[in-house]
Amino acid sequence: MLHGRAVTTHSHSHHPLPRHVAIILDGTGRWADRRGLPRLEGHRRGADSVRTVTRAARAAGLQRLTLYAFSEQNWGRPIVEVNGLMQLLRDYLLRERAELMDNDIRLTTIGRIERLPDFVREPLAELEEATRDNASMVLCLALSYGGREEIARAVRRLAERVQSGELAPADLDEALIAREMDVPDPDFVIRTSGEHRISNFLLWQIAYAELYFTETLWPDFGKPELLEALSSFGRRDRRFGLVKSA
Repeated sequence: MLHGRAVTTHSHSHHPLPRHVAIILDGTGRWADRRGLPRLEGHRRGADSVRTVTRAARAAGLQRLTLYAFSEQNWGRPIVEVNGLMQLLRDYLLRERAELMDNDIRLTTIGRIERLPDFVREPLAELEEATRDNASMVLCLALSYGGREEIARAVRRLAERVQSGELAPADLDEALIAREMDVPDPDFVIRTSGEHRISNFLLWQIAYAELYFTETLWPDFGKPELLEALSSFGRRDRRFGLVKSA
């Protein structure tokens, strides 16, 4: 395990690092199907990848890692699979406490956490509280999360402030809306498994994020794959709609 402050790894130390990386965890079911295993075994192996990638991100010196672990739409999956995923999530929260504390990682969440069962919400709240003062990296789990739903909640909150007279309609601008979002803008979004879509993830925040798609299924995505992705980010020219200065 890592201890103390994060340091940039030598393999990509000459490349600029993104401050905030967001990952769409995809391909756990297909990983299991290709091996003739129950889908839940793919999800279990995917939970192992969460630990591996979190540890590698901390070692690389990332400030924030957001993982799209369970979407609002995932509730529509077969009940047996959903129940299995919830149990795996509980197991992860109980198992990872020492890892997060030893590595000075703060755990946060975004999404409709109230939809999670009590046996998940309770250890989740406890772990968030236990890690709240950790400062080397923020690990954010997107659970029961949807980007459109996040924007709708933000708009409702702002509409209530306008209705109460606290804000005028003319006060509503991009900066104000951005402050209502649940998580800051990521610099870099990774999606595993070969799919080339965003799937309702951080729709407001990714306006100028760099996107990276890999054929690797999430259970096979580890430290080498993360470092390869970070190296790709370091070679990109981010202009945010401007032209490169001479």
